[in-house]
Amino acid sequence: MSNINTDTATFGAGCFWCVEAVFQQLEGVLKVTSGYSGGHVKNPTYEQVCEKNTGHVEVTQIVYDPAKISYDELLEVFWKTHDPTTPNQQGNDVGPQYRSAVFYHNEEQKRLAEGYKEQLDKAGAWSNPIVTTVEPLKNFYEAENYHQDYYNNNPNQMYCRYVIQPKLEKFQKVFKDKLKKTVQ
Repeated sequence: MSNINTDTATFGAGCFWCVEAVFQQLEGVLKVTSGYSGGHVKNPTYEQVCEKNTGHVEVTQIVYDPAKISYDELLEVFWKTHDPTTPNQQGNDVGPQYRSAVFYHNEEQKRLAEGYKEQLDKAGAWSNPIVTTVEPLKNFYEAENYHQDYYNNNPNQMYCRYVIQPKLEKFQKVFKDKLKKTVQ
């Protein structure tokens, strides 16, 4: 991995278990880490974030090889795998920690994310307006170890079977040309 040039993207799109499971399957994605961004408490715990007063969003930080997958392609997956029109909610997961957010690492990422959001809004991609925020990455705190690689480590857990698995099946059909060979 040391000879590969990498870049990093950080997205909040609901429960980080779901988002992590999706992005792990993309060709060119080298590492996906679940964590917390956007809040005002240093080194928050999952319990603190769930109390809904730290300001943090559950996010995934994605390290990728831009020679194999572009930030634009990651944005496409981000926009198409969650509902960016529901404030503080994805499905049955409700609270400010589940809000839709792009945390950009540089001005190019900001420009691309804002441009994509504007195009989708103009095109009327959803019947409701997009509420996704595009904001600078100010902090990232890695979630506790048991949250990492959650779906792969707990495939028979009820949330994984009834929420993540159907989402992955839909994702795999839509993005079959972008999946790692081991997934296909």
